[in-house]
Amino acid sequence: MSRFLDMKEFGEAARYLRLTNLEHLAAKAQAFDGTKRIWMPDDVEAYIEVEVRELNGDKSTVETKDGRFLIVKEDDLQLMNPPKFDMMEDMAMLTHLNEASVLFNLRRRYSMWMIYTYSGLFCVTVNPYKWLPVYSAEVVTAYKGRRRTDTPPHIYAVADNAYTDLLQNRENQSMLIT
Repeated sequence: MSRFLDMKEFGEAARYLRLTNLEHLAAKAQAFDGTKRIWMPDDVEAYIEVEVRELNGDKSTVETKDGRFLIVKEDDLQLMNPPKFDMMEDMAMLTHLNEASVLFNLRRRYSMWMIYTYSGLFCVTVNPYKWLPVYSAEVVTAYKGRRRTDTPPHIYAVADNAYTDLLQNRENQSMLIT
């Protein structure tokens, strides 16, 4: 994937589409112990990050960020991705593709108003319930004629790739866009 795409051509929409290279480097520099940091189900947040303190058969003692110690079934825990996978544009690239990691990734991207995220062949959109500058003519032009893997996730990338494929493969013209 071309991370070094010149995002200037996306204009004011750039910050709503992709992290800067500096932001990616900062995430990669964070320390991470994949054997200790893990996701645990939570009634309020869906999943919360906990640290495994002790393993005892099929039960684990975990510590929450607010200092509580809990005993949980090991089967209820889900593996967490290292920080370098934070805010992934394509969730199919996550090391641990589980419900907690998908929700975390979508929540993190949404917190920065990055409402488009790929999940393999699909483009997932989280409704921001407000106007974002990601639908300008400048943005349309930036996606035109580009491969989906070369640009940040966006419905324009999906549409342009579908249109290009339609023109190149006229004999197989059945396509589904939802």
